[in-house]
Amino acid sequence: MTSTVPLPRRPVDPGAGDHTAGPDARVRHWYENDLGWPTVPGLPLRLRTGVRFDVLDVPAEAGAGALRHLAPGSPVALRGGRMELLVAAGSAEELPGLLDWLEWGAVALDLRVLGAGGTLEAPVPSAGADAVQRAVLADAAQRATAAGGVQGAAVWLRPPGPGSGLEASLPAMPTMPAVGREGSVPDLVRLVDTVAAHCHRVRLWRACAGPNACRPDQPLAFS
Repeated sequence: MTSTVPLPRRPVDPGAGDHTAGPDARVRHWYENDLGWPTVPGLPLRLRTGVRFDVLDVPAEAGAGALRHLAPGSPVALRGGRMELLVAAGSAEELPGLLDWLEWGAVALDLRVLGAGGTLEAPVPSAGADAVQRAVLADAAQRATAAGGVQGAAVWLRPPGPGSGLEASLPAMPTMPAVGREGSVPDLVRLVDTVAAHCHRVRLWRACAGPNACRPDQPLAFS
């Protein structure tokens, strides 16, 4: 008599479909399994940059002025008064030369970039993400509120969508014939130029005083 040997069982993923798992495990599962983003072991949960994406970290006022240069599916996070714009992996290496080429290299800008070897504290998932993850999002938001950490915690302004199509939505260096053309969005050149200009406006606005102080959303007058 021939005996049937059962197939090996697939290891149980502690974060998948287990409502008793802690919110940290479920959020990590969302990033790693649903989005395919590598994370760093330990808490707080951190994402590895330079693998699927790099990050431009700018004042929120400057980032808001650049949102129109992002594709609708390009993720953006808010952390206090900072905005974190996800851009194509490798952008961190391009940034210094790009700023020089755009003639921003000699200007002091409150602009930071995270690339290969860096990490980013994982933003709290927002209610705008896929409906399947609503339980995860609610748990994360409740945990952040209970901890009193909302002020310093990042949240998704434009959450990442499910699947593996992230790269196509991220600003990247265009091919040379497309530089400066409106049809080349998402375009890292146009995004960096806009962010740099708004960072400069924010810096001048914070430095000036008196009734005639300029706002960062108003055009600058140069003599």
